[in-house]
Amino acid sequence: MKIIIGIGGVTNGGKTTLTNRLLKTLPNCCVVHQDDFFKKPDQIEVGEDGFRQWDVITALDMEAMISTIKGWQENPVKFARSHGISLSPEAEKSDSEDKGVHILIVEGFLIYNYKPFIDIYDKCFYISIPYEECKRRRSARTYTVPDPPGLFDGHVWPMYLKHRKEMEDNCDRIEYLDGMTSKEDIYNKVYESVQNCLLNKL
Repeated sequence: MKIIIGIGGVTNGGKTTLTNRLLKTLPNCCVVHQDDFFKKPDQIEVGEDGFRQWDVITALDMEAMISTIKGWQENPVKFARSHGISLSPEAEKSDSEDKGVHILIVEGFLIYNYKPFIDIYDKCFYISIPYEECKRRRSARTYTVPDPPGLFDGHVWPMYLKHRKEMEDNCDRIEYLDGMTSKEDIYNKVYESVQNCLLNKL
């Protein structure tokens, strides 16, 4: 049995923290991080707002991301092995995904804004936090390409609001998570929801 879980959310909302915790506790679980598919800085265009457009879908190589997800769909056992994921003894003995449960987490800030992805998810989660908290967390974080002054208010937050509305119009199966609640509460809610999904698929 294969299931794909989407973990989306606002920048610095806690997506990666949640994903890393689930990776440790869900069986035969792999992850595809959308952030791994950013194009090179010189390929990112400058928008009318004067900033490089990092927070839009064209900043990402979505074709490469799709082919990575397809690779997992075609053979989750091979995918897990090639990514150094330890499998359960049951799955390890088999070259077929028919044995046991195989889970893929797709994590990122625009995973519900790309039409070809909408139907692949068995579960869709989205973490949001308010403007002030998001700005505070973002300013405390160090990026490979540092944020230029004014980027958050001039580009990041306006793009988030735009994409959030687009996402809500695209996908009506999203379970929203409050990023201001404790990491433990968020994890427990998602873990329980995933377990219920697995039971319903048996």
